[in-house]
Amino acid sequence: MKIFKLVLSWIIATVCTQHIKADFLNGSMVAALRRVDGSGQDANYKLNDVSKDGFKVTTGNSSLDETNADLLALLQNKSMMNLTQPLSPNIASKPDSPSLPKFSCHACDPPDCRNEKICYSAIKCFKSRTGGKTDSASVSRGCIGETRHVPLFCSSAFSPSQTQENAINAAYVVQCCEGELCNDGDFPSLPHNIVTADVWSENGLVNAVVVTVMVVSCVLISCAVAGAARLLWQRIKRRYPKGLLVTSVTANVLDSGSSVNGGTSGSGGLVLPMQYRKGPAPTGDASLKDLLQEASMTSGSGSGLPLFVQRTLAKQICLSEIVGKGRYGEVWRGVWQGESVAVKIFFSRDELSWDRETEVYSTVLLRHENVLGYYGSDVTSVGSCTQLWLVTHYHPLGSLFDQLSTGPPLTHAAMINIVLSTVNGINHLHTEIFGTQGKPAIAHRDIKSKNILVKNDGTCCIADFGLAVLHSQAANEINIGDNHRVGTKRYMSPEVLTESFDPSQFESFRRADMYALGLVLWEVLLRCLSNGRAEVYYPPYGDLAPHDPSFEEMIEIVVTEQRRPELPPRWAADQLVWGVADVARECWHANASVRLSALRVKKTILKLAERHHSLPHASLLSD
Repeated sequence: MKIFKLVLSWIIATVCTQHIKADFLNGSMVAALRRVDGSGQDANYKLNDVSKDGFKVTTGNSSLDETNADLLALLQNKSMMNLTQPLSPNIASKPDSPSLPKFSCHACDPPDCRNEKICYSAIKCFKSRTGGKTDSASVSRGCIGETRHVPLFCSSAFSPSQTQENAINAAYVVQCCEGELCNDGDFPSLPHNIVTADVWSENGLVNAVVVTVMVVSCVLISCAVAGAARLLWQRIKRRYPKGLLVTSVTANVLDSGSSVNGGTSGSGGLVLPMQYRKGPAPTGDASLKDLLQEASMTSGSGSGLPLFVQRTLAKQICLSEIVGKGRYGEVWRGVWQGESVAVKIFFSRDELSWDRETEVYSTVLLRHENVLGYYGSDVTSVGSCTQLWLVTHYHPLGSLFDQLSTGPPLTHAAMINIVLSTVNGINHLHTEIFGTQGKPAIAHRDIKSKNILVKNDGTCCIADFGLAVLHSQAANEINIGDNHRVGTKRYMSPEVLTESFDPSQFESFRRADMYALGLVLWEVLLRCLSNGRAEVYYPPYGDLAPHDPSFEEMIEIVVTEQRRPELPPRWAADQLVWGVADVARECWHANASVRLSALRVKKTILKLAERHHSLPHASLLSD
């Protein structure tokens, strides 16, 4: 950019300097050529060239230009005692008047006027000096025998003596007279301030100053324009900081005129899914600039996420109450167009999690009844703090952890609904859908009871995709993202704790999810009624590890001692509970390769439910 500015400044300075020179020389020649125009007024004179031999001038008028060329040729002609032929067909002429007196004149040839002669029958005599300098000038004398030649040599004024010494910077001086041998004597002198080819060298200091001032001025002007443009661009970015695009799954969102009174003030706009972004992410002061990419405005079939006009989602939502807090932000209940929504507000330091979750939620064909519904994302500010919003469906019952820790014990039917819907959501994530509008396989990487929400009908949906990994079999690539956040250590599989898994194999991430699912199944069984009793809830390894265990503590328990959550002996008397417990044991097996897949877990639990007449919700049977 700096090189471009310097080159541009040099070009501007060069052009300006050339124009100054040309204008300066043009002005110097105008007066010398005024007499060529018969009206005595300025013509459109312009200096085309300056050389050591003299000047080449034009007037902008073809007739006068040709006349001027003829005049210079004549003044340097070696035989110009009598001018009896027209100089140019374009010169206006009048027939000679017989009443005009005739004179004899001195005549000699240029450039040194030697071998003087006498010419006769002249109506005017002339003597001239031509050239750029006195010491190199050419002089001549002669007769003007026809009236048509008089305007060329002596202007239009027929006076006894016509001298053009007032023609400043002229290339020639002609003195005309009427009388017998009147053109004798000294030749007329050229003006002292005549412009020649050496004028710039003679006034080198002045011209150097002029050029320097022009160059510096051009550079300063260029810098000022560039600085003003930069300030304007920064002001625009501050006013419209993120240019986000929002997505919606409801048709009434298209009514852009509706809003919620008292909505939180925000800026930004609508978020584009990552697959719609073009080109590499630009660098900048904040990685939120990654969202400022151009996008193709196409809707994904089946995703329920049509793109539409830019709007600001945060301005339309009124936050009413906080419903949860965590290490990475807060969850609020908000009202948007008369409907309750969940607003997950990320801390600014967890921008990568917000960006990743927005990307995953916007994935084509991700929409599923056992995956948390997504409305859109936005960037807003409260006071001087930037907030990253993720707007989803609102489920008032909260997370599965909340229901298990504070809610009543579960019946067999309620347990089956929770377990089967959770597995159903994970199976949808793990499955890649092929087609023109396909879905990549997704590994959650942070499966736990706090990331599973309970819906009003008793089924569950998977939430929190800040650590998700995407895999496309067609492209044969794994998209892990840039988020360096780690999952919940309590739910990490042995190979993840020891970092002994192969991150280049997507199956490794799926198997880690199944280990965590086994622990969630155990949590649900803990609160399920069996023979009229249910256990008091505590998290996995809650009897072996502290509230926030370290990696070393979990490695000691899970890898070194190979401990797993205890199964109460009384569960064996309940075939349904014991059957689900067997599935949990196969999911948390130390050998990742023998763990069950999500589809196998789903089918096994369905068979158990049918066998023990504990059929799940109808929506789960349809799958």
